[in-house]
Amino acid sequence: MSMHIIHLALGTNLGNRTDNLHAAIESLPPSVVVQQTSPIYETQPWGVTDQPAFLNMVLQGETHLFPQELLAYLKDLETKLGRTPTIRWGPRLIDMDILFYDDLVLRVPGLTIPHPHLHERPFVLVPLVDLAPDLVHPVLGSSIRALLATLDATGVKVYEPTD
Repeated sequence: MSMHIIHLALGTNLGNRTDNLHAAIESLPPSVVVQQTSPIYETQPWGVTDQPAFLNMVLQGETHLFPQELLAYLKDLETKLGRTPTIRWGPRLIDMDILFYDDLVLRVPGLTIPHPHLHERPFVLVPLVDLAPDLVHPVLGSSIRALLATLDATGVKVYEPTD
């Protein structure tokens, strides 16, 4: 069974945000083996701005699942972890997005890999640079570091828990 290197983005802005991220990471095995995780960043909401700040992070892992299986697995985990449907870009307990799957380029209904908006989102690129600065986006042909250099990332700060 061949294993695939994947990068996932995790985000949360409801409830105990740190616990939500840890619960998501702990729920991934055995189908996703987590290899490394970025620091956690706190970011202002994007899209719909009248909502609590997000915690975001990226992880690198390995999976034997095919892309559509992986997507279904992540959506199922989000539901098990307590996510309920909401408005697009609205508040969410946990959100897990596939950023990269090896160097695959895939466009099928409901799933685009690499993630179609990742190069526009500092809250994805900042933690991704921590893990894979030299990873080259297979569509855009630029490294993650170079993509981040084109954006204003001042709103993405390492999260300092206050409790």
